[in-house]
Amino acid sequence: MKIIPAIDIIDGKCVRLSGGDYNLKTEYSSDPAEMARRFEQTGIERLHLVDLDGARQKRVINWQVIDDIIRATGLHIDFGGGVQSLEEVDRLFERGVRQVTGGSIAVKNEPEFVSWLEKYGADRIILGADVRANKISVSGWMEQTDLDITSFIDKYYRIGIREVICTDISKDGMLTGPSFELYATLLSQFPELRLVASGGVSCAEDLHRLKQDGLYGAIVGKAYYEGRVTLEELQSIN
Repeated sequence: MKIIPAIDIIDGKCVRLSGGDYNLKTEYSSDPAEMARRFEQTGIERLHLVDLDGARQKRVINWQVIDDIIRATGLHIDFGGGVQSLEEVDRLFERGVRQVTGGSIAVKNEPEFVSWLEKYGADRIILGADVRANKISVSGWMEQTDLDITSFIDKYYRIGIREVICTDISKDGMLTGPSFELYATLLSQFPELRLVASGGVSCAEDLHRLKQDGLYGAIVGKAYYEGRVTLEELQSIN
């Protein structure tokens, strides 16, 4: 299983939210590139980079942070947050981003998202499935839809998506444990899916269980920043 540390950006700084609430924000570093270097030096290979400003404003905002991290490291960066057009996807890949996640765009503009998949393929385009009570949320988690997560994934799986980052918003940043039952259900329905768990990881034991359950990857954020799991533990599970 791939262990994927997360760096979430607001105003150019590394932060974490609690339960998806922008008013419950904790800043952990004013230098995201240095944080990324720290991950890489321990042997971590992939980074989940999220532009939270971009998610709210529906366009990529923190281009400078992206450039700084790419210059400072050789990490495999998967990026999400506000990407709305093929032109932005092109620009991200030209800069050195390895994968791009589409969440809100996949809900609101299916033809646009499909155009990314058609141009770059399933190895570079990730479907973002952010959920509250099994329903998809969009626009930086500020807008709830009536779209069921299983139907959402199934539609895009049928046309080629193979990697999904699934975040249980209610658990994100709460350190209460991941949504094990949700992930088990999704894997039972989509056994070939490269499913990446996001939200709720509180300790190394959570990561071991996700690995045993067959998750392709697990995103770790607050558990690391709050000292619940060490970089050495992350590297040993990777």
